[in-house]
Amino acid sequence: MSMKEKKCVPCEGGVRKLNQRVIDELLKDKDLAGWKENDEKLLKTFSFGTFVEAMQFVNRMADLAESEGHHPDFCVHYNQVDVAIWTHAIGGLSENDFILASKINLIP
Repeated sequence: MSMKEKKCVPCEGGVRKLNQRVIDELLKDKDLAGWKENDEKLLKTFSFGTFVEAMQFVNRMADLAESEGHHPDFCVHYNQVDVAIWTHAIGGLSENDFILASKINLIP
C-alpha cells in the first residue's frame, strides 16, 4: 500500500523515530517528490502565482491535516509556502509524516 493510501494513526509518544536508512528509503517513493529530510523533519517549498493561490493551498492543507489528525508547520512568503512535518511527540520522523507529505503533494 502506498503512503497516500494510508491513514495517519494517533501518536502520543512511545513510538520509535524512524532511522536514517528507513527515511532515505521512504523518500525514494515517487509520491514524496520534492520532499527532503533535514534535522529529522520533512521539508518542502511550494510555489504559486499569487498570494491568494498560496493561501488557498494552505487552507486545503489545513483541511487535510485536520482530517488526518496530523498537523504540519508552515510559513507563507507571499507566493511560497514552506512546509515542515515531523512527529512532535517523538521529536523526529514517523510513518505519519510520510503519509501526510504524500497527501499534501496531491493538493491541487
